[in-house]
Amino acid sequence: MTFTLVAALIGLALIDSTSFGTLLIPIWLLLTPGRLRAGRIAAYLGTVAVFYFGIGILLVLGADAALTAVGAIDIPPVPLRIGQLILGILIIALSYRLEARAERRSGSPGKIQRWRSRTMSGSGNARSLMKLALVAAALEVATMLPYLAAVGLIANADLAWQLTGFVLAAYCVVMTLPAIALALARLAAHQRVDPFLQRINDWFTRNSAKALGWTVGGIGIGITLNAATVLAVNPT
Repeated sequence: MTFTLVAALIGLALIDSTSFGTLLIPIWLLLTPGRLRAGRIAAYLGTVAVFYFGIGILLVLGADAALTAVGAIDIPPVPLRIGQLILGILIIALSYRLEARAERRSGSPGKIQRWRSRTMSGSGNARSLMKLALVAAALEVATMLPYLAAVGLIANADLAWQLTGFVLAAYCVVMTLPAIALALARLAAHQRVDPFLQRINDWFTRNSAKALGWTVGGIGIGITLNAATVLAVNPT
């Protein structure tokens, strides 16, 4: 484990912590009127963290097998860089499509709000809240490119399997830290924190589509520029 790897993973985890499932839904849950049921928030965030940990383990195992297979194939560097360039351009194009789709769906949070009212009230139960966590995580896991990038870094670091599991678990905990901090603040200072949570909720509701497009597009631009630079400097 190097400092660069740790810093990169922390940065990616903090980006992931601002997603719909890891921050916006917890904020909606925290805005439920009345006394905060801390156990319900813990059940939601715990389910999200465990889900991503399991997905990460599966991806690391698959990435390790894929890297081994690719390493056995003798492919010249130029075709690889051209493939990287094409991949970057495709990701940039995908960012526009994801942003447009998110904008079309931005006006329909009613189902999530109804789930919130039911699961956070006395009439609901933790099972429905855990179901909400699984649905939210499953729907966005394919678009959480920072997490996929982090899994790639971990798989490529050639760590012992015990350390790999620890790093993935720590990553998933960091993903939930902003929501945990807001929950603790809500418990400690209900009246003072609610206006702040409402402003965050309003901002994410207005800008979630653009944030998704910027995140995916930024990753695509980075991949494209890296491939173009290498091809320009060393075209053979």
